[in-house]
Amino acid sequence: MDVDPYMLATAAIVAGLVLLVWSADRFVFGAAATARQLGMSPLLVGMTIVSIGTSAPEIFVSATAALEGAGTLAIGNALGSNIANIGLVLGITALVSPIPIPKALIKRELPLLVLITILAGYVLYDLQITLADALTLLVCLGVTLYLMFVERGEHPIEAMDKEEQAEVESTPLKKAFGWLLVGLIFLLLSSKLLVWGAVEIATYFGVSELVIGLTIVAIGTSLPELAASVASAMKGHHEIAIGNVVGSNMFNLLAVMPIPGLVMTTVIEPSAFFRDYMSMLGLTTFLGVCLVLLFKSSKLGRMPGALMLITYIGYLSYLFVKSTQA
Repeated sequence: MDVDPYMLATAAIVAGLVLLVWSADRFVFGAAATARQLGMSPLLVGMTIVSIGTSAPEIFVSATAALEGAGTLAIGNALGSNIANIGLVLGITALVSPIPIPKALIKRELPLLVLITILAGYVLYDLQITLADALTLLVCLGVTLYLMFVERGEHPIEAMDKEEQAEVESTPLKKAFGWLLVGLIFLLLSSKLLVWGAVEIATYFGVSELVIGLTIVAIGTSLPELAASVASAMKGHHEIAIGNVVGSNMFNLLAVMPIPGLVMTTVIEPSAFFRDYMSMLGLTTFLGVCLVLLFKSSKLGRMPGALMLITYIGYLSYLFVKSTQA
């Protein structure tokens, strides 16, 4: 009995996404618990492992794609995840519950995100990512992490809810390291499965790897942010929801997008800059304007959330129409 390649690739994508979300959660938990048992403070764990951990799916998928010669899929993953984080994740979260706007976010993370977004545009403008571009972004990642450490000082970060914090504190080192290892192995396996399925689907339908990266892969790797943000909003930890998205977007541009350039010079489609980067820039600008204008009311309400979600649905619809016409 012959197996339909399309059905096999679809099954690989679904299985890859499910495993990716689960393994990312276990990897972050194992890493946080291991670090805590080795003496790292909760503040340091929150600022490093948990913050970067939400971008773990994008990082692993992009690395796998780059190593397998699908660099444009990796670029699409980074740009598409940022578009999804604002349009889909923040849009839905604000619809579930209006999000209070932290004062520190306006002063520190928002300007940093805008600068990083502009830098990403400068890197993509010549329609390729070189080793020099990749190293520039990684150096900026180091500077960003340093600034976050210095500026935050000793202010606490609620990176996890109280139940998760208690579990991290009480998990023995052996068990914590076990989850870290299991999470890492399944992150690698699920990333490879997801990339293989995505490339096969792109080939089957004649759709570019960029579009697959912008849609299926980007939404799939943004699922941890969506789950974490909605759950945080419903539990009343609103500052986690918006902080998670802003932080994840910075890491996607500085830690995920450079990966193809580290492997080889990656040439990208013009639409990656003129359509997708510009869409990301537009959504980021809209978010920034909303946060500044709504700062006095101190909440990102349902109306901006609805506009973000409608914009994202419109963007996906446009991608779908253009891909079917190609």
